[in-house]
Amino acid sequence: MLKSYLAVMVVGALGCAARMWLSNSLGEKYGNTFPVGTLVVNIAGCFVIGLFAGLTRPEGGWIVPPIVRQAVMIGFLGGFTTFSSFSLQTLTLIDDGQWGFVALNIALSVVLCMVAVWLGQMIALQVTRA
Repeated sequence: MLKSYLAVMVVGALGCAARMWLSNSLGEKYGNTFPVGTLVVNIAGCFVIGLFAGLTRPEGGWIVPPIVRQAVMIGFLGGFTTFSSFSLQTLTLIDDGQWGFVALNIALSVVLCMVAVWLGQMIALQVTRA
């Protein structure tokens, strides 16, 4: 169990570094008026988690130990982007025909995350003013 946690943490750090590099590179190239870096990172992470999940499921053809799957999907992609996990989970709900949960997951994720960001910024503003 400890080995899994360590693998996820180490590979997660690599995902964080990759996100920073790619986001910064795209921000420098295209500017920061629109979050191109974040958009590209999220789209890339979604593509990679979909591809890797599909390839490493039992019928996918790639046989990898669970620790590798965890390191890539939770560690690297968790550090790179959490949007990939959200998208994979939502797609799984779609595949399972759980349309109510699909709508709920999308609505709650978008609305509550936006509220959380706003709330965090408001608290930070109050703290910095104090």
